[in-house]
Amino acid sequence: MKPKKAADSLTIMTEQVLPNDTNVFDNLMGGRLMYWMDIAAAVAAQRHCNAPVVTASVDNISFNNSIKLGNVVHIEATVTRAFNTSMEVHINVWGEDMVQRYKYKSNEAYYTFVALDPNSRPKAVPELIVESDEEKQLFDGALRRRQLRLILGGKMNPDDADELRALFVK
Repeated sequence: MKPKKAADSLTIMTEQVLPNDTNVFDNLMGGRLMYWMDIAAAVAAQRHCNAPVVTASVDNISFNNSIKLGNVVHIEATVTRAFNTSMEVHINVWGEDMVQRYKYKSNEAYYTFVALDPNSRPKAVPELIVESDEEKQLFDGALRRRQLRLILGGKMNPDDADELRALFVK
């Protein structure tokens, strides 16, 4: 299986916040944004593995700035690391006020997807080639984030999380 570049998975999705997307404060509802983020992340993962994928986990969704009715939402998703059958996808979300002409960071998150074969069983995914310093930083951190997810999910003993432990024990 031929390795793929992180840049090959880049997915940019744009939506406009309409009345049906908002809460009583005229802000984009968090659930609607998470729905859009899941779609963008799934497309990025599918671009990497050329197979159907399912969401395995969502973590570290940080809601920093609300996005108002009428603003535009820009979602960028990129695969940060490929493991055996799973991929971590990093997502950045920006809001854009088209009238006032400014763009602002709204959210950030990490999603994990598993690639599926025709029988809906986990399938091996290509290795990831990282090129930029930012891609390398996200790639290196992905193993620690994965270990944390596995520990919290009860699938890994904390004593086995060497990468994660290295952050706290010298």
